[in-house]
Amino acid sequence: MSRSKSGVYFLVILAMVFWGFTFVAFKFANVSFRPISIVFFRLTVSIFFLFGFALLFKRLNRIKRKDQKLFLLMALAEPFFYFLGEAYGLTMVTATVGAVIISTIPLIVPFGAYYFFREKLTPMNYLGLLISFGGVLLVVLTRSGGLAADWKGVLLMFVAVFSAVAYTMIVKILADDYTPITITAYQSLYGLLMFVPLFLIIEVPHLDFSNVTTHSLLAVGYLGVFGSGICFILITIGIRELGAARANIFGNLIPVVTAILSFYLLKEAMPLIKILGIVVVILGLLLSQISSLKVKHSWGRESIRHIPNP
Repeated sequence: MSRSKSGVYFLVILAMVFWGFTFVAFKFANVSFRPISIVFFRLTVSIFFLFGFALLFKRLNRIKRKDQKLFLLMALAEPFFYFLGEAYGLTMVTATVGAVIISTIPLIVPFGAYYFFREKLTPMNYLGLLISFGGVLLVVLTRSGGLAADWKGVLLMFVAVFSAVAYTMIVKILADDYTPITITAYQSLYGLLMFVPLFLIIEVPHLDFSNVTTHSLLAVGYLGVFGSGICFILITIGIRELGAARANIFGNLIPVVTAILSFYLLKEAMPLIKILGIVVVILGLLLSQISSLKVKHSWGRESIRHIPNP
């Protein structure tokens, strides 16, 4: 492996570690802020960071009038519905359960791609989906068959999952004409505008900055700069240099990182069955991606895959 390739792998793994921390960061932010406030402040931070980065390095494209509807639809899927599902879901489930459910996004994307773009599915895709779904069940179910997590929280997390899949289908259409940083910057901008009415009506009356902690402020800043900014830039480098399939497979590290951090920082219980479930989810994800590793490197619609963007 060349030194340059080693550096790229390091950057991709670093992005996954940062993303794994976002689920824990949300829990810290939630101590002082309600879900929509967290999303609103997070998007505000990310907009300044992303547009500043894009303008500095001259990577910002002008949006064509004919594509405005697609950008609005993309923002409606993610961040609007994605963050609504994830933010409220994470108030009802642990950070580890949330990360495991979100990690199934790369499994479901190929099925959406087949339906909308007639991309072929392999037997490994189906087998990987079944195995990973079994792993999710191990994480969220108790020995007696009941839910170890609030079923409403699990359902909301899957709203986020399917919103991310819809987002990815739209990105596949836009990726040939716009840089990744342009797509992400404008999705954050349009998403923020969609959240403004909810923030003003639902959140503003409950805002109490007297109870805001330093940890909560740092967590919101982390979510905006790292979760919606730096991580995306790092993974974009990985996709360009390694190809989408090889970069995407590292997303399987996210629930592992979250589980470890949650155990040490949030004191979440880590019974053997949950550990086994995490391993099974990752095995399923790896199995579903094996055939993708043979895909020829390209940049454009066929090389876009959704990396979980908590």
